[in-house]
Amino acid sequence: MVEYPDRRIDYREQGSGPTILFVPGSWSTGALWRGVIALLGDSFRAVTTSLLGYGDTEERRTPDDISIEREIDVVEAVIQRTNSAVHLVGHSWGATVCLATVLRDRTKIASMTLIEATPFNLLRHSGDLALYEQVRAIADAYVRSCDDGKLLAARSIIDFYGGDGSFDALPARTRDYIVATTPTNVLDWSSAWGFDVPLAAYAGIAAPSLFVRGERGHPVIQRVAEVLTNAVSRSSLVTVPGASHFMIATHASDVARLIREHVATVETLR
Repeated sequence: MVEYPDRRIDYREQGSGPTILFVPGSWSTGALWRGVIALLGDSFRAVTTSLLGYGDTEERRTPDDISIEREIDVVEAVIQRTNSAVHLVGHSWGATVCLATVLRDRTKIASMTLIEATPFNLLRHSGDLALYEQVRAIADAYVRSCDDGKLLAARSIIDFYGGDGSFDALPARTRDYIVATTPTNVLDWSSAWGFDVPLAAYAGIAAPSLFVRGERGHPVIQRVAEVLTNAVSRSSLVTVPGASHFMIATHASDVARLIREHVATVETLR
């Protein structure tokens, strides 16, 4: 656990070797990565955390302060606790927070592996206005449903990411957690829309970066991955066959292999 300042931040680590910091997305905790970490073996120091309002990390945002900077504070505090350069691995909203952390450039980042990243404002800057308007309309309708007190409003977002029926296919315990933390997710969306930097800013990212998307992922997410790969100079793009947004659970072996290979390549060049 990290205390920062007067607030708890989820922190767990295991193993030894190059430090990999795993950042989950919305409706998730560091436990999301257990399967992937187990497949990586003992050759890495695996550090996990949870973003604001999830797991043991206390919420610090308010409706008047929803800046992504508060999420970056969490990631930076964890990096400082590791006392080493880290290989950042993020999924979904967590991947977006990783990007924002690297752009703020206050910590030592050895590399990034970002899976199904969601910095949707990029689509406006890349000229993909139809895709941007599509995801914006879905998100806005979801927030309105939440404001109207609809308990299962989150179904629309889960199904957007994973395909129709994805929410109903989840275990009951997972669905209950999603419903309980939906107010936190609404803050996540507000933070996300406030994260709006020009494409040119990404050219300044020096960390070797691997962007990962699912073959069956939503076209919006697939296009975001392409835009990021074109914008970040030292980057590459991998599409995981048969995978969609929730590949951390469904394609853990593919994800672990990609992380292992990317980190190993970067370590040989350091």
